[in-house]
Amino acid sequence: MPREPDRKDTVAFVDGQNLYHSVREAFGYSFPNFDISSLAGQVCADKGWNLTQTRFYTGVPDPADNRKWHDFWRAKTAQMGRRGVHVHTRALRYRNKAFTLPDGTKHSLLVGEEKGIDVRIALDIIRLAHTQAYDVALVFSQDQDLSEVADEVRKISIEQSRWIKMASAFPISPTYNNRRGINKTDWVTIDRAMYDGHIDRRNYFK
Repeated sequence: MPREPDRKDTVAFVDGQNLYHSVREAFGYSFPNFDISSLAGQVCADKGWNLTQTRFYTGVPDPADNRKWHDFWRAKTAQMGRRGVHVHTRALRYRNKAFTLPDGTKHSLLVGEEKGIDVRIALDIIRLAHTQAYDVALVFSQDQDLSEVADEVRKISIEQSRWIKMASAFPISPTYNNRRGINKTDWVTIDRAMYDGHIDRRNYFK
């Protein structure tokens, strides 16, 4: 078995929409108010890991579909870039989703959908494992589709005779029912006190 390194270089991979929605359910915040550089740094410091890079992925709506959120994400990701975060965006597409209420009435709602974000994250985790860019892949997401990536990272570890770990970071609270990280990874929980210590106070809705 490969020897566990004393210094564990870590790359944080952040699924922005997944983190936003989980934080909203766990802590009640109505918009993405995380300072991801600071939060990722704290998680790594608590685990004794050396954060070398933060990568952020999100869908961004077209201004014709939703000008408010388009401008918000453009401003917020620009600020992240200035702080050294590697930002990857995809177009957020909207479509009408039909649903039925308990009384039998049918309605439709315009819903935004990301295309390709999870694939991009998966490819980057595998690519950077091959180039030995990290010892720990810290993924801010609870997307179980990424559990297959954990299998690939394990295979790369064997091929390279090198210790590698994949961890899943996510919020927890009494009001949030999803208490599972990504399967086949180490789970790192974020409570309200930790999260609130790393809130971005800037107003990106200008």
